[in-house]
Amino acid sequence: MRIAAGSDHAGVELKRSLVEHLVALGHQVDDLGADATEPSVDYPLYGAAVGRAVASGSSDLGLAVCGTGIGIAMAANKEPGVRAALVHDTDTARLARPHNDAYVLCLGARTTDPAVATAAVDAFLAARFSGLERYGRRLEQLAALDQQMAEAR
Repeated sequence: MRIAAGSDHAGVELKRSLVEHLVALGHQVDDLGADATEPSVDYPLYGAAVGRAVASGSSDLGLAVCGTGIGIAMAANKEPGVRAALVHDTDTARLARPHNDAYVLCLGARTTDPAVATAAVDAFLAARFSGLERYGRRLEQLAALDQQMAEAR
């Protein structure tokens, strides 16, 4: 599987660790940055880059990390059609795909233990969209919101 990974300065170390884990599992990872740990590295650039990579089809899934995961999730979700999920543990990671068909996993380096983050990545990768009607209906509603936003621009 091809995975796009990105982080701001606060998420660099956790992202590096998770990228190594993904590569060890046999995945192809495109590390979109950042590499610097200075606070001048801003999450919107990297969250959007991960979102674009997945939305364009150049990556199958995305991984985005910042201090809390909140900002980078917001940035990734600004890309039309992207469904990025901020997760905190294996349960939220496992449910993000079956219920929400999320394909960008967002984590907080300051709020998530590295071992928990690794387990969350594994849970996210193992999960699949359930295809249940109620979840499909909700995804259609999200797509309609994306369309409304695009038309308003």
